[in-house]
Formats: sequence, C-alpha cells, structure tokens
Amino acid sequence: MARKTISGLYERNGIWHIDKVVRGTRLQESTGTSEREEAEQYLIFRLEKLRQEKVYGVRQVRTWREAATRFLVEFQHQPSIALSALHIEQLDPYLGDLPVTHVDDGTLAQYIKDRKTPGLTKTGKVKPGVSNRTVNIALQRVVRILNLCARKWRDAEKRPWLESVPMISMLDEKTDSRKPYPLSWEEQSVLFAELPAHLQHMAMFKVNTGCREQEVCKLRWDWEICVPELDTSVFLIPAGFGGRRETSGVKNGEDRLVVLNGVAKSVIEKQRGLSKEWVFPYDGTGMHRMNDSAWKKARVRAAKIWQEKYLRPALPGFASIRVHDLKHTFGRRLRAAGVTLEDRKALLGHKNGSITSHYSTAELGQLIEAANKASSTDSRGPALTILRRKTG
Repeated sequence: MARKTISGLYERNGIWHIDKVVRGTRLQESTGTSEREEAEQYLIFRLEKLRQEKVYGVRQVRTWREAATRFLVEFQHQPSIALSALHIEQLDPYLGDLPVTHVDDGTLAQYIKDRKTPGLTKTGKVKPGVSNRTVNIALQRVVRILNLCARKWRDAEKRPWLESVPMISMLDEKTDSRKPYPLSWEEQSVLFAELPAHLQHMAMFKVNTGCREQEVCKLRWDWEICVPELDTSVFLIPAGFGGRRETSGVKNGEDRLVVLNGVAKSVIEKQRGLSKEWVFPYDGTGMHRMNDSAWKKARVRAAKIWQEKYLRPALPGFASIRVHDLKHTFGRRLRAAGVTLEDRKALLGHKNGSITSHYSTAELGQLIEAANKASSTDSRGPALTILRRKTG
C-alpha cells in the first residue's frame, strides 16, 4: 500500500516549500531541504507548533530576519530606509535565524568584533575597521526593531512578538571619533589650488555658505529667490529636496535658507548659464558627491605641497580633510568674527525655531553682513587662531 503524503508542500528550484492554511493561519516558508520525507517531517513540526500556539497559548517564535523584513516593509518610505537596509543586511549573517528573544549583547559581540577588525578590499588594499559611531548606527536599528516587537507588533492572539527588550550596549564614540578640522586660510589656499575646477567652485561656495555636501551637489536654479532691495539673491532649499536619494530631505526637516556673502555670490555668477537646472552641473547633471577620488587625491597632493612649502608635515586633520570640514570652517570663522549664536544657526542651517521663508529684508541684510565677516582675508578681518596639538 502506497504511503500517504502530506498536502501543503510544493517544490521550487529543487527545494520543498510550505504553503498551507492551518486554523485560519497561512503558513508559507521554505523547509530548506530537497528531500520530500525530510520536508514532511519539518511540516509536521511546524503544524504542531501552530497547534500549541492556538490551544495552549504558546507564543509564536519570531526570528530576527522576520522582524527585520517587516521593519523594512513598514518603513520603506522613511528617508533613512536605504541606510537601515544596508545595516540590516550586514547584521543578517549574525542574527538572521535567531529568535528575537536571543538578540542581545552576547549574540551581537561577533558582529561588533568583525566590523571593528581591519580587512582587505577587493583590490587587496587594507580597509580599516569602522568607527564606533558606524557600529552604533547599526545597533540603534537593532534596538528600534526590538522595541517594535515588544510595543507594537502582535500575533493573531494579540500577544507581543517580544515580552521585553534587553539592554543593548552602545560603544563609546568619543574614543575614536574624528574631531572637526576647520581650515586655516593658508591650508584652504593650498588645498583649493589642488582641486579640479568644478570641485574648487563647489568648495569655495561651501566654505562661504556652510551648506552640507548634498545641498551643494543638488543645488537648483529654481530655488534661487531674487532680493532686489539688497541687489542680491538667496536660495531656499525645500525641506524634502532629496540629496543622494529622493527621500533624503534637509537634515533638520525644515526649509534651508542659503545666504550669499560676497565670495559665494561671485561663485554663483560664474555658474550661470552652465545648466538650466543645476547650479553646479557635472556631465550635464547634478553631482552625486564631492568626496570622490578627485577630492582624496587633491588632499594628498596638498599635504605634500604643505610639507615642501613650510618644511613641516601637514597635520593629520589636514592630510585627511573631509568635505564636511568646510562647513565647520565656515562656522568657526563666523564665531571668530563675533557673529551671534542665533545668526550662526541661521547661516549654518541649524534648527533654531524660526521660519526661514519669513525673513524680512532687514534680517536678510543682517545675515549677509554676518556671512561676509567669514570671508575676510586681510588685516581688517577677524583674527582666527586655531589651537592644535603638535604631532609627536
């Protein structure tokens, strides 16, 4: 007599999968085996678990992968979802098959160790381990998902996916974080001379407006607003402008007012006519990033020229200068010039409770005057002394 087979199994790409409705619940998953008999045993095991959950109230075991997948689906429109997906992908080999109840400091330890350990790139170059900040960004995603399991997501019996959230330890970011490095006037002169023309214009604009990298890369002409009373213009970047991704948006979630001092205004005038859409076009479109190979090669050359010119090594911060340091430079120069904290926040695009689209002409004039103080390079400008430790 032929053995009776269990229904609810089908084969796909050589692997048996389950698709069966049991007690009103649809069970869909892979058995992970190509053997029919083994697949049937697994199905029997899953059916018994479902029976216990229904009859005895046993909580359904949810895996990390199941929770992470639900998070990515539910929050797919979140501006940072692409970054979340990247971290979740990196976490999957360590947590994927674990029940959410088993995600804690112990199971995360190997992930942290591997991320902090230097490795090799595909070209054979040594790749340093990531910073504590980068690890913490991933751990924050873990905490967020576990909180959703405990506080929001429920099974068919209205039980939470997780009874309580364990304490996840964060790494100390102060021990290895890179400090901001504001440029001196001499360093700016050496660095900018080594940049290709398109990056030089963008860098000059950035160091005189305090814009973030993507605000410069994706700056559009239709955001320009003429202010005839002051014989100038400003840019008003909409809060949801995008950036590298369409959903990125301005960091603080508000419209970003960009005030032009004399130097920034001259840069803008030079860019007119290059593109109908982009202020800083490259190959007919907006730049993806400023921190590219051209920037990195330029800072290497600048450090070498600095040593040859001043007969001393360039400071590590200058040799590894970041695009974002131009924003810090603008902020430091504003402070050195005695610009008030409120005006510095407005010029740097920091959240300060004001509505940027409601500035009066007088207020704009005041901000332009303040911004011009950061572009002074002669003896009449503010003395800017940056205290730095000597390298050993």
